Amino acid sequence: MSAFLNVNEIKEKVSLLDLLKNLGFSPQKVSGGEYFFLSMLREEYTASLCVNDNLGVWFDHGGAGVSGIKSGSIIDFGLAYWYPSSFPEVLKKIVEYAKINLEKTADVPVDNSRRTSSVKVPRYEVEAVNEAIGNDVISSYLKGRGVQSIAGGYLYELYYSVMDSSNHRRNYFASAWPNENGGWEVRNKYFKGCLGHKGMSFLQGSVDRLGVFEGYFDFLSWKVEHPNDPASILVLNSLSFLQAAKARAKQFGSIELYFDHDKAGISATQEFIVDINGSIDCSFKYAGFKDYNEKLVADIRKIEKSIVKPMPFSVESGFGITR
Repeated sequence: MSAFLNVNEIKEKVSLLDLLKNLGFSPQKVSGGEYFFLSMLREEYTASLCVNDNLGVWFDHGGAGVSGIKSGSIIDFGLAYWYPSSFPEVLKKIVEYAKINLEKTADVPVDNSRRTSSVKVPRYEVEAVNEAIGNDVISSYLKGRGVQSIAGGYLYELYYSVMDSSNHRRNYFASAWPNENGGWEVRNKYFKGCLGHKGMSFLQGSVDRLGVFEGYFDFLSWKVEHPNDPASILVLNSLSFLQAAKARAKQFGSIELYFDHDKAGISATQEFIVDINGSIDCSFKYAGFKDYNEKLVADIRKIEKSIVKPMPFSVESGFGITR
């Protein structure tokens, strides 16, 4: 692959805000370094697509469009916006519309004092990483997702700071887990993104069985229901890693697929089964729901609603509430 199609260079040097501007889109509001757009991936009337250009990530709070992708890096945005264009075609379009020649800039030293907005540099800093989840806000978020009981050993408590557009450092915290490219995937009630390079997450287990999940919280939901299952686990963290996931899965004899029940997830499942021997679709385990986590949360709420509190005993009537 030629230099101007290098994925890491595109993520580091191409501003998603610049790309959106060149595509003709303007933010409806700006808050704390986050830019909110009317989603160009679907029809909506309230700005819910959020871009954090300092972190190089975006998230559509209103849901996914036809591609099924609703968050990620500038690459993920391109895959969603130009769906169903191929991965190489999307990379070409990003470079074309961002109006930056990465071949010419690849070996040129960056002068940060006169940095243009099209050249990205890390503006975040990880302040602390705790193995135990002690933050009440994070605990409440994980409880709401139904995975608090299984978080130990799989999720971390991450404290980080981000330099905003006014060069003011803002502090944040979130649940997080590492990916293979040295980045941190972070999640809290208000933000979904990645610090550093996006990548897959792999947990070594059985040498002949592999569970492949689209999202990490889907893996955690599966783990809640299968706490003693020894299978190795591969979490894509983004469908843009589908080809890499298929290459990794070839070494396993049995491959269980847990992708979303949307157009993109169904397509990825079908492609996986055709290309990789031993692959089976296990999404029937959350039939009727978009993903495993949605099914888990629904099950928990159903159980909570089924718990009926006994009515206070009445001396006069023998039942009901005493007057």
